[in-house]
Amino acid sequence: MASEELAQKLQRRLQLEESGAAVEGEEVAAKGEAAAGAEAERSCLTASADAELSAKLCRRQDINEGAAQPRRAAVFNPYTEFKEFSRRQIKDMERMFRLYDSGRDGYIDLMELKLMMEKLGAPQTHLGLKNMIKEVDEDFDGKLSFREFLLIFHKAAAGELEEDSGLLTLAKLSEIDVSIEGVKGAKNFFEAKVQALSSASKFEAEIKAEQDERKREEEERKHRRAAFRELKSAFTQ
Repeated sequence: MASEELAQKLQRRLQLEESGAAVEGEEVAAKGEAAAGAEAERSCLTASADAELSAKLCRRQDINEGAAQPRRAAVFNPYTEFKEFSRRQIKDMERMFRLYDSGRDGYIDLMELKLMMEKLGAPQTHLGLKNMIKEVDEDFDGKLSFREFLLIFHKAAAGELEEDSGLLTLAKLSEIDVSIEGVKGAKNFFEAKVQALSSASKFEAEIKAEQDERKREEEERKHRRAAFRELKSAFTQ
């Protein structure tokens, strides 16, 4: 009886040891799987970071070689970026830009520039037009944005354009006052212009003048409508 009870105890001890070894084996296997997963995740993240860095470096190289376009901020304020020009001058340039932006896409392309130069009485060759765009084409897209269009007058006023430059011809013939004085290349004039027109009081005065002009036009429209109503009532009586 005692021997049978002892045999049962030994058998139970053996079963417990076997089950413990199995549990330990499962824990070791689970730890191994977790470590392998973490290692795989680290490898994936490293590969992703390397790929992203490589893509950025390749894009920078393409931009430097002229094979890609740099991304520009969408927000552009000509009044703060080109402080050397008055508000009215910038509006004159904007009207001219829109006049020749026949595609209404916010750009002046090669054919639109060709038409502009013909209208100004200074037609250019195909190569000459491409060179004109290239002088101010900061994003290498082969056309002029409004900011790049303003750069023409900025360079003209600063005396940074060559005498045989097509852009200088454009600035001279544009009938915008800054081109007439600026293309002389007088640096002293340009610096004086920057100082005078960048003052806040000057800017505010121009805004107020525009507001007064709009009020005056609105008053005139009211008077015309009132006069028309009076005339109409006189005929209907």
